[in-house]
Amino acid sequence: MKNFKLKTNPEVELVFANYPDFIRNKLLTMRELVIETAREIDGITNLEETLKWGEPSYLTKSGSTIRMDWKSKSPTQYAMYFKCTSRLIETFKMIFNNSFNFEGKRAIVFKIEDNIPKNELKSCIKTALTYHKVKHLATLGI
Repeated sequence: MKNFKLKTNPEVELVFANYPDFIRNKLLTMRELVIETAREIDGITNLEETLKWGEPSYLTKSGSTIRMDWKSKSPTQYAMYFKCTSRLIETFKMIFNNSFNFEGKRAIVFKIEDNIPKNELKSCIKTALTYHKVKHLATLGI
């Protein structure tokens, strides 16, 4: 097994703790999916968990930042955010249009009652975490 390190900013735990009970586990499940996916990617030995704009965020040297959040102004949904100037959402729409709901060029949006298509979301996470290595490929290696 490879040497994998998760570097966590302790303030991230406080953000998760402050989410309402009904959404916390959904976001923690997405967090675990990001960490699990990062562990499975050859070449990724470090994942940084920090806050960007007050939201739990995940970074690798070879990738584009992934963020996640729930907002009280849209209480029935939560989202995984990607850099809007990347080709990530554009590519995800092309490949996974029937699997996800999207918000512009920046997010995959989930309704609270949605069952998350785990394999498809892991493909999106993997692509984001390796974006700088795959951005030259037509479908980003998906």
